[in-house]
Formats: sequence, C-alpha cells, structure tokens
Amino acid sequence: MKSVVLVSGGAGFIGSHVTDHLIERGCNVIVLDDLSGGFLDNVNPKAKFYKGSILNTVLIEKIFNSHPIKYVFHLAAYAAEGLSHFIKRFNYTNNLIGSMNLINASVNHEVKCFVFTSSIAVYGKNQLPMREDLMPLPEDSYGIAKFAVELELKASHEMFGLPYIIFRPHNVYGPKQNIGDRYRNVIGIFMNQIMRKESLTVFGDGKQTRAFSYINDVAPIIARSVEVKKAYNQIFNIGADHPYSINQLICEIGDSMGVKSKVHYLTPRKEVIHAYSDHQKIMEVFNPEKTVSLSEGIRQMAEWCKKAGPRKSKPFENIEILKNLPSSWLK
Repeated sequence: MKSVVLVSGGAGFIGSHVTDHLIERGCNVIVLDDLSGGFLDNVNPKAKFYKGSILNTVLIEKIFNSHPIKYVFHLAAYAAEGLSHFIKRFNYTNNLIGSMNLINASVNHEVKCFVFTSSIAVYGKNQLPMREDLMPLPEDSYGIAKFAVELELKASHEMFGLPYIIFRPHNVYGPKQNIGDRYRNVIGIFMNQIMRKESLTVFGDGKQTRAFSYINDVAPIIARSVEVKKAYNQIFNIGADHPYSINQLICEIGDSMGVKSKVHYLTPRKEVIHAYSDHQKIMEVFNPEKTVSLSEGIRQMAEWCKKAGPRKSKPFENIEILKNLPSSWLK
C-alpha cells in the first residue's frame, strides 16, 4: 500500500504501533503528536514527525497542504475514563474538538478514509458481551466524547461522502505504553508500581472484570483496515474475548515480574464493573489470527518494562472538579 497517511498520536502507545505496521506495509507515514502522553522514542524513524497538537488548526492545514494525505488514522486522545469526569473541559477540548479539526481537514482535502479509534467506553453499562448493534449509553465524559466523534463521522459521511472506519478497542496493553500515567492503563500502572517497590493500588475489591487486549492483536488490523473495502463506514469491536478480574490480573503480573506484591484496596470509584466485547463482526470482516493469551502478553510486556525501567508518576495538572475525586489521585 504505497500511500501517504497521517497518524495523529503516533508517538503514543497504540499510535506508534499502528505507525510501525503502516510503514511495514509500504506507507509514507506522517506523525502528528504533541508528546503530552507519548514519547519521541516511540516514533518510527522512517516516519516524518510534526510536534504539535490536533487543536492547532494552522499546523493541521500546513500538513495537509504539504502532503497528499490519502488516509487519516486518528489515535490522538487522552484516554482516562475515570479521570474524565473531573477534567471535562480538557476532555472535550482534546478528544472532541481536536477530532473535529481533523475531520474538517479530511473533508476539505478529500481524504479517502478516516480511521478512528473509539472505545468500548461508549457502551456504558450495556448488556454483556457488548455488541456493535447495542445503543451506546456512555457513563463518563471520555465515552461521551468518543461517541460524539462516532456520530460526527457518520454525519460527515452522509453530508460530504467522507468514508470512515471506527474501532472500539478495550484495555490494550504492551510495549511502549506510558506506564507512568497513574490514571489509565492498569497493567502498566501495576508493573510500574512493582518496579518502584510500591503497593499495588486497586479501587474496590478487585472483582471487576475486563478483557485485556495485547497490542499485536489490535494494531495490525487497524493498519490494514483501509485496504478492506467492506469495512468502510462500519464500527468494529477489537481486542481480546476472555474477561479477567483485577485480582486475577495481579496474580498474572506478579508471576511475570517474579514478585508477590502487597495490594492496597481503595474506596471503589464510579466505573462500569464488568466490560468485555463480542468480536464476531471483526472476525467475519478481517479474519484475524489467534489472539495472544494474557499470560504470554503480560510476559512480553514485563520483559519490555524491565528493560525500560520505572517511570515517575505525577498528578494530573489542572483538575477542574475536586468534588468526589479519589483522594489517591491528589497525592
């Protein structure tokens, strides 16, 4: 696929892996990232890198005018569901308005397909497993923003003919993840706490369940999606099938890191207790390979974490609402 593609968030976790796979497929990749949650080391050296925000419409227009961009892969976001309640303005500015800037440019420059990574956060407390034909009922500001972008893509397709593909990944983990972010990516948080010789912090009793998805089961499909015409203008759940409790996850991580850590159970926070998806639709359209088991995926991420080393975790600046904010997030 010899095409010029733009990857927003290409210095971040999923975005950097998608960039790698696009380059392997022969694409000329342009990465736009402000490095607020990603790292320059994550960016493939074969990609052309622009440091900047998706809120910078002047820079976005410069990029589109300078390069014949055929496809857009929009992965730039701040994906902290629980924290999003307390940073509503930041959440909607970055996750919604920033997305509109890219959609506007894609329409004006006649992009052939806009690939968007949404989230299963759009489902809320829907029945399990979560299926694409369910009515989304997001319960946090992050999920609301993601669902709004999904609706805008549908409207932009109907009004302007902009083709799109929407993926709803969930609990993705693996090498190059930002393990220093205390508000998201529980596997990375636990591994970082272990390396820093800290207690593992769990909100609630640890019985809440998620299906944890290894990055190599997600990024390659996203990268090749624009080559699959029957995927256009469709929504797909993507990730692992089998749910595990947080307590089970702790055991797996302890085994991979060779430790038995002390667990500090905190007051439960408002969150969906059980979340996992049905993947029949993506199986039919993309026929993906067998997924990586949790044990194997955790082992591979642990090896990377040990080489990369621990990262200092710091509080999010400019919390907008303090009411009901978990006390551990203020330290």
